[in-house]
Amino acid sequence: MSIIRCILLWMLAFFYLSPQVSAQGLMIRNYNVKDGLANATVYAAAQDRDGFIWFATPTGVSKFDGKRFRNYSKKDGLTDNDIIKLATDSKNKIWFFTLNGKPSFYDNFYVHNENNDSSLEFNSRSHYMQYAFEDGAGHTWFLNSNNRIIQYNGKKTTYDKLGALETDLFYFLRNDSIFRPLQNSFHLTTLNDPNNPLQKIFSVPTSPIDDEVFAARIRKHPVVIIRNTLFSYTAKDAVCFFNGKDWGIKEEISNVCLDNDNLWIGTQRALYYIKDYFKGETKISKLLDNHYITSLLKDRDGNIWITTFGDGVYNIPYKNFYFSYLDNTNGLYSHSIFSIYKDKKTDMLLVGQNAGILNTINKNGAIRQYTLDTAGGRNSILSILPYKDNNLLIGTDNALFQFNTSTEKVTLLKAIKMFKEMDISPSGKIRIAAKNQVITLDDYAISDVETLVTSVACIDDSSYYVGTSNGLYYCTDATRRLIPLTSDSRLKESIKDLKWIDGYLWIGTSDHGIYVMRNNNVIKHMSSANKLASDICQQLYYDGIGRLYVATDRGVSVIDVKDRFIIRNITSNDGLMSDDIRGVYYQEGLLYIATSNGLCYFKDNNLPVDSIPPKVYLNNVRYGDSTYLPRKEFVHLFQRKSSFEAEFGAIVFDLPEMVEYQYNFSGDTTSGWVTTMSNIIPFPDLQPGSYKLLVRARKYKSGWSVPVGINVSILPQWYQQWWARGILILVGVLLILVVLRFIVKRIKQGEKRKTEYNRRIAELEAKALTNQMNPHFIFNSLNSVQHLILEKEEKQALNFLADFATLMRQMLNNSRKSYISLEEEVAFLTRYLELEKIRFAHSFTYHFVMEDELKDYTIYIPPMIIQPIVENAIKHGLAPKTISGHLEIRMEMVDDLLYCSVDDDGIGWDRSNSIKTSRLIKHESTALSVIKERLQIIKSFNGSVGKLEIIDKFKSGFGNKEGTLVEILIPIVKML
Repeated sequence: MSIIRCILLWMLAFFYLSPQVSAQGLMIRNYNVKDGLANATVYAAAQDRDGFIWFATPTGVSKFDGKRFRNYSKKDGLTDNDIIKLATDSKNKIWFFTLNGKPSFYDNFYVHNENNDSSLEFNSRSHYMQYAFEDGAGHTWFLNSNNRIIQYNGKKTTYDKLGALETDLFYFLRNDSIFRPLQNSFHLTTLNDPNNPLQKIFSVPTSPIDDEVFAARIRKHPVVIIRNTLFSYTAKDAVCFFNGKDWGIKEEISNVCLDNDNLWIGTQRALYYIKDYFKGETKISKLLDNHYITSLLKDRDGNIWITTFGDGVYNIPYKNFYFSYLDNTNGLYSHSIFSIYKDKKTDMLLVGQNAGILNTINKNGAIRQYTLDTAGGRNSILSILPYKDNNLLIGTDNALFQFNTSTEKVTLLKAIKMFKEMDISPSGKIRIAAKNQVITLDDYAISDVETLVTSVACIDDSSYYVGTSNGLYYCTDATRRLIPLTSDSRLKESIKDLKWIDGYLWIGTSDHGIYVMRNNNVIKHMSSANKLASDICQQLYYDGIGRLYVATDRGVSVIDVKDRFIIRNITSNDGLMSDDIRGVYYQEGLLYIATSNGLCYFKDNNLPVDSIPPKVYLNNVRYGDSTYLPRKEFVHLFQRKSSFEAEFGAIVFDLPEMVEYQYNFSGDTTSGWVTTMSNIIPFPDLQPGSYKLLVRARKYKSGWSVPVGINVSILPQWYQQWWARGILILVGVLLILVVLRFIVKRIKQGEKRKTEYNRRIAELEAKALTNQMNPHFIFNSLNSVQHLILEKEEKQALNFLADFATLMRQMLNNSRKSYISLEEEVAFLTRYLELEKIRFAHSFTYHFVMEDELKDYTIYIPPMIIQPIVENAIKHGLAPKTISGHLEIRMEMVDDLLYCSVDDDGIGWDRSNSIKTSRLIKHESTALSVIKERLQIIKSFNGSVGKLEIIDKFKSGFGNKEGTLVEILIPIVKML
């Protein structure tokens, strides 16, 4: 919404044919198409019971809440887009008058017409409605352009029985005890009612306008407009109470508005305003010159609405009637004002502006302008102070002047470069702050100050304080030297203005608010944290009766100097023309505030405050992709990933942008309210359930409104019902049972396979043990023992038996283990080889070759894997030799495997298999097959790959060497 502030001059006034000019103006807001209005041409305005303002335009109607327009056209239910009049009845129906004569109205959130409401079915016969009335029963009556009467009783629309005869507007006006008009005025060409010959017509008022009884009569009865005169109409008499010719209004009056004691007149040329007309006031203001005024409306808050032909809608907020404004549109040189003063003797108002322009306004409102010397460039008038003998001191950027209020003459006192501020001591000594110097007029000057001097405040005739950009200083006429006050670091801040009040120094800073000092000690600090309008102080003004006014960049703060607390703040939200305040002046209850956008003045004790909470309304509800009209109950089936949104608003015509909202979605207000400035509340992915949405609002300086609420019920889909969830849970349980059964079955199968593996390993180990415990070996060992006994070598026989028994015990122990250490395996093989040497009469030798790396770790290998290979080497390789043989067992680390080779120089693998004797038959070693199976089973458990390879050295390229080389890679476990 755009707000155009137009300050307009009281142009014409007549009192006994003598013109008078007033310097008072009014701030007027304009709403147009760019703000959302349906059309720039507006025919009429009306307010409904809820508080909305409705506007009739050629392209539909607009409903306005102060911030947003909601437009309705034929697609929304209007019978025609060209709406020429509006009327509001007691049931809050908004009636729309169109040229096609078809009745329609807005009620209960939508437009009713003959297509959706059978009670409005009616043959207009191409005549349109002109006026509307309401009787005591609440029925609505219309008079159409053919002077026929139409009645609407809520059930049907019909021609009244009088409609068979021609009638006129006088029928309704003289029966005012039955019919209440729904318009505030009526246009007639004559007051002669042929059916009322006893009615008297008075062309002049029968009583003084300021007579309370007469004024009450005018407000109570209909107003009739005949050309440019206004009559108060009753069946008994019609009395003229306003004649436009007497007030200089030559054009015909189009509409009228009675605003308490004020009178508003609209014409095709302008708007006229007579403040306090019914109190006898004789001054008239001409506003909105060259505007065609189509209607006037005073709303329930006291705001005035002016509709125009082609220029949209104008609004004058109620509080602006308490203010008076001056700027370049009604007499001043420009809108920028720097200083203000009013002389008590002559009642002259002085306004200081830029370019050295001094405006004077006498008690009759006449404005004069004086141009002070501007030779030095910029010469804004920064300060106006009373001096003596009807003289005022005027300080500008470049000089100090004296102005005599009696003779109205200006005298140059002293040229001063970059004047900042001045103060006058009790006896009349002038102290001036100017750039980098302090000047005491006609006495002395302190020059070349190292910092920017901004302000000065006299304590008495000989001492004063000086404010600078880097702190506070003290000076006396005796010392003529600035003494910095450094006892408090806060006194070193940039100072903008100083005021000495009853022993206290008030310090206005550039960005730290206000400090109060007594006896060179800071006793009080006020800032925006303490509700000061702003921390940037631009001027301090003391009214002499206990109040200090602080001009800031965000309004004026009023401070009680005795108790040192902030009384209130006055800003543009309260009616000022701008928040950039340059100066303040107070006199006899009238407060003048100079701003960068003009001068505002008003009665200080009569500042309006609208503390009534606004009315909140729900506009619509959106769920998913659909929009619904607001109801007390909203019930909808759950939609997945759909957002629920509630759009609402508040009816506020003054400062609508400052409205705050709060909402609660739990229904429990104790759980807290969420504050927002948005008028849309989104609830994404709202789950099934019952909710209560409460919304409230507050406007500037008001409390919270009564909440409006809506009950929201999101119904679950079939799959969210309890029975559907029960079925899903049952199916889920069954599915889990099936999965568990499958898992248990797999586990059992795994255990079965593991048991089978263990059984197979046990069998293989048993086979290995059986092979190791070769019956031939045992039999031959016992024969060897027998031979030793027969040879009388009992001791050797006993040793042999002891070693044999130890070997058997080791074999049994190792067969029960999954892994044994490499040291145990070597010890076992050594004992075994020693017995074999005895049994074969020392026909072979052996030795072990161990890699050094093996000594750094404890190596664990599966038992009974190397022994069968050693046994085969002795049995099939070395035993058949006719000469002594040699056996070498080598062990090394290869990655994470143990490499073991058994190398003999026997007859060789192929030759051993080819010998066919009673003692040695051709076969594949069963022990070697068992070893391969064991390596394969170990792989299936831990993933390590073992290897067994038998090499005939003679055939495999080992030169002329005979014998067999068996290589085996054994999975191991390695530990430090």
